[in-house]
Parts: sequence; C-alpha cells; structure tokens
Amino acid sequence: MLKAVLFDMDGVIVDTEPLHKKAYFLMFDTFKIEVSNELYESFTGQSTINVCRQISEIFNLNDAPEDLVQCKRKIFTELFHSDPSLQLIDGVLELIKNYYNNGLTLVLASSASMLTINNVFKRFNLDQYFIAKISGADLKASKPHPEIFIKAAELAGFLKTECLVIEDSTNGIKAANAAGIFCIGYKSYHSKNQNYSLANSVVDNFNSIHYNKINNILD
Repeated sequence: MLKAVLFDMDGVIVDTEPLHKKAYFLMFDTFKIEVSNELYESFTGQSTINVCRQISEIFNLNDAPEDLVQCKRKIFTELFHSDPSLQLIDGVLELIKNYYNNGLTLVLASSASMLTINNVFKRFNLDQYFIAKISGADLKASKPHPEIFIKAAELAGFLKTECLVIEDSTNGIKAANAAGIFCIGYKSYHSKNQNYSLANSVVDNFNSIHYNKINNILD
C-alpha cells in the first residue's frame, strides 16, 4: 500500500532548469570553457559538485571544482531572485495538496543545494506539506547512485515497497530503480533528452497520478 511519495524538485516541482542552465553557461564563460548542449544535458539530475568535478576533469582545469561550484551558485542566486519566470510546474501544487490531504507522507529528495531547496520552498510556501528535505549535494554519492532515495524512504519512516518516487531525469530514474523503489517518470516539456525506460510508469501530466488513481499502484 502506498504510504509515502519521494519528490525530485527540479523539473518536477519547479522548473529551475532554465536558470541553472544560464548560471552554468555563464560560469563556463567565466572559466573560458566551451560545453556543448549534449554534454550539459548528460549532467541532468546530478549535484553541482559532481558536475563541476567532471567538467574539471574533462577540460583539465587547474581551478578546483569547488571554485566552479561557488561561481555557479553565486550566479544562480542572483538569477533566482531577479528572474520573474520562475514558477511551479503546472499541476504540481494541486498534486502535493492531494497527496497531503489523503494522508501520504511527502519527502523532498533533490540534487540541488539545500540553499536552493530552502529558497524554493520559502518562495512557494511548501514546507507545510513535507516532513523532510534531502539535498543530494550533502550525501556521499550523487544520482544515479541510490543513496538519496534510500535515505528519503528511511526519513519517511516506511518500507521502500510502500514508497514511490516522482522523477524527470535519467539519473534520477536510475537512482530510484537502483534503490528498488517504484518510480513514476514525469515526462514534461522541460525534460529534454532524458531516458524513461527504467521508470515503472511514465506520465506527462500530474492529473493522471492523483491519489484516487494510484493509491493501489504498489499492490
């Protein structure tokens, strides 16, 4: 029986990806490196430090990955507070309220920094619905490693077989699959070139996964 839902954030709750992309490419410009869109998209769902470590290795940079992280986060924070286009994904607030009002336990499991998570939750008043928030950047391993969802299930207080994950990225879906947790792949306009083959179910709108339609999905 479904007891808890583990939400990814970027691309599922809020579309910060355009802001992240702007911030990353401005950071790339700062360090005078040219990153293709294909390479950038392969990083979707990974923590900033993990991305910057790979970038440093690929481009043989003398700068420490942590320096890239700080540059990117500074740029992103400025964009976050100045760009009016940042909005919740269509239908997700209704979905969150629907799950909450039907007694499901909600946990946020995101690769974003906790600063970004808290900024999003404060801006859209989401803390009231979630019992816990996990930043993948604070764990030992980044998605597609399953650690974040194993930990999220533990924080929810239920067996993995009583939880489901909502993810939109290849790496996030791989992480849920590796954790042995039922995964709904959310295929949205914002999700580019992602692989949903390992998802247990794929949807393109949140109305189709309201509680009354999926409460027996794990049975």
